[in-house]
Amino acid sequence: MVWIPAGTFTMGGTEKDFMLNWPRFARSRDDERPLHSVTLSGFWISETPVTNRQFKAFVDATAYITTAEKAPKLEDIIPLLPPGTPPPPKEALTPASLLFNPPEQFVALNNPLAWWQWKKGANWKNPEGPGSSIDNRWDHPVVHVSYFDALAYAKWKGMSLPTEAQWEYAARGGEDQLAFTWGNNPISESEPRINIWQGTFPNNNTLADGYFNTSPVKAFPKNNYGLYDMAGNVWEWVADWYHVDAYAQRANTDGAILNPKGPTESFDPQEPHLAKRVIRGGSFLCNDSYCSGYRPAARMKNSPDTSTSHTGFRVVKNIN
Repeated sequence: MVWIPAGTFTMGGTEKDFMLNWPRFARSRDDERPLHSVTLSGFWISETPVTNRQFKAFVDATAYITTAEKAPKLEDIIPLLPPGTPPPPKEALTPASLLFNPPEQFVALNNPLAWWQWKKGANWKNPEGPGSSIDNRWDHPVVHVSYFDALAYAKWKGMSLPTEAQWEYAARGGEDQLAFTWGNNPISESEPRINIWQGTFPNNNTLADGYFNTSPVKAFPKNNYGLYDMAGNVWEWVADWYHVDAYAQRANTDGAILNPKGPTESFDPQEPHLAKRVIRGGSFLCNDSYCSGYRPAARMKNSPDTSTSHTGFRVVKNIN
């Protein structure tokens, strides 16, 4: 664990000049604004995302079964479907998780279903499905974990998931309003700093950073606070509900907001029927042509029962 000292920072994202050449959906987004001042008490945070080795210790001690290892129940799925959507057939209700599957031909970047596969048997122990294993990935981040799985691990450790504010503050490493965890200069394929997608997403990865999927948690440089993988490798679950107007709701507060916990409910106008939690940090699938989620201000979201091949988590210990 790494100690993060108390302090005040400016939370949210701004548009840097070089981002103007990026596609609109890869630049800073409206839900990262307005900028607002946040003051946080000091806290401890994991040096790295939780690894397969660490998660196995939890499972061995508790016999915990992850969301992806359990067959979903029809009564749990129906409330999550858009109005008017027919329920899936019962034979489809088998343990599974979302796995990145690069398409063989060109696809539009507004169609993520073209590269995501609902893979039966994919879970944290079998990341690519039956026949795969983590035998050579013990020090990689655990993936295929839902928000509920991350929360269960955190409680077992006597800790919690970081708030969105804690996560961003830690990612910035004591620097305010930089575009990236390392500064304001865009990433270069000739000088890999983090594990993201190089080449043309989602068809061709040049592997300039040496990895197609996850990488060991200390494969790339740490930030100024001594934290690894606060950009790239895997998205990380945080405690907050996702609300598109979360920052706007804080805008009327005088002075810095002290230790914000996030909104009390979720709202995503793209899927208003579905409650979501925030994920942070970007992953090995981020590419400037599609997703700049590795920016410390970038916010993404997912339903808390969803697990994917590029989402993990880290934990914090608050001092009260």
